[in-house]
Amino acid sequence: VQLQASGGGLVQAGGSLRLSCAASGRTFSSYAKAWFRQAPGKEREFVAAVNWNGGSTYYTDSVKGRFTIGRDNAKNTVYLQMNSLKPEDTAVYYCAADRVYRGTDSYRARLYDTWGQGTQVTVSS
Repeated sequence: VQLQASGGGLVQAGGSLRLSCAASGRTFSSYAKAWFRQAPGKEREFVAAVNWNGGSTYYTDSVKGRFTIGRDNAKNTVYLQMNSLKPEDTAVYYCAADRVYRGTDSYRARLYDTWGQGTQVTVSS
């Protein structure tokens, strides 16, 4: 059972990237999915979460209006479209899966039982 994150890279401030997280080994179509990030020297922080069918989403304030989380259950994949990127968005981005969508409690990393390996996003000024 694995979550494989991809799509990271180097981009200039104001640019866009689209991260993907593909699940293998079993289907996660009924699971909530989330993205977290960790910058050097900082704790891992919540970015966004989506429920099993994409009908409900939750974002941390700093990315609202710039990032969009979505999913394609037929492909067992969750996405994070990141627009208007800022240098402070630089971090390793991780995807995670939880059996239950928790809405405003989605930031609680300990609730997620499956994690991907991370993909580096670097935003230059």
